[in-house]
Amino acid sequence: SNEERIEEIDKELGGELLYIVGDATDDHVLEEAGVERAKGVISALNDDKANLFVTITARALNPTARIVSKAIEFSTEAKLRRAGADAVVSPNYIGGVRLLSEMVSPHALDFLDRILQHGTGTSMGIEAIEIPEGSAVIGQPLSQTDIREAGALVVAIHQPDGDYLYNPSGEHKLKAGASLIVLADKEDVRTLRSSLLSQRPPSSRP
Repeated sequence: SNEERIEEIDKELGGELLYIVGDATDDHVLEEAGVERAKGVISALNDDKANLFVTITARALNPTARIVSKAIEFSTEAKLRRAGADAVVSPNYIGGVRLLSEMVSPHALDFLDRILQHGTGTSMGIEAIEIPEGSAVIGQPLSQTDIREAGALVVAIHQPDGDYLYNPSGEHKLKAGASLIVLADKEDVRTLRSSLLSQRPPSSRP
């Protein structure tokens, strides 16, 4: 809602910022911003009640959007989720965990920063790749696929039921709807996605 600040950011971005000046807790402002056709909504206001209101309104106007909301108080997370948020981020909680991690495990944290953050001089990253229905790898043990040869290291599998399988064994059979959490080069990720999208050959019938 601070037009002066928006103009400063727009200038920093070379005049390419698309924005609406207004109060995000106002339904009409959200509609003007196109919330009804948005794939995702991030509510990052500095007040839990305001974020709760934006979440409720955005969910009512767009039932399919992914909504990520900020929580000042960690105890607000449950309310935001009930209001329709798919994910809740508490900067204060994350900051506390970061402080502790910097103290007890700085090298592991530095490694994760290099992998998760772009522009750090590495093309490696962690990506989630979903196995679609009909993929040729469905039912195959992980060790018998070409995933490792494609340059990807599978560090976990997000199962269709929502559970995570960490450091999966080569005997683990892949399922449709599961997502592979891989450590790989960006180009290798594109290649891997294409190979997972390949369909099974139709079975021959007599």
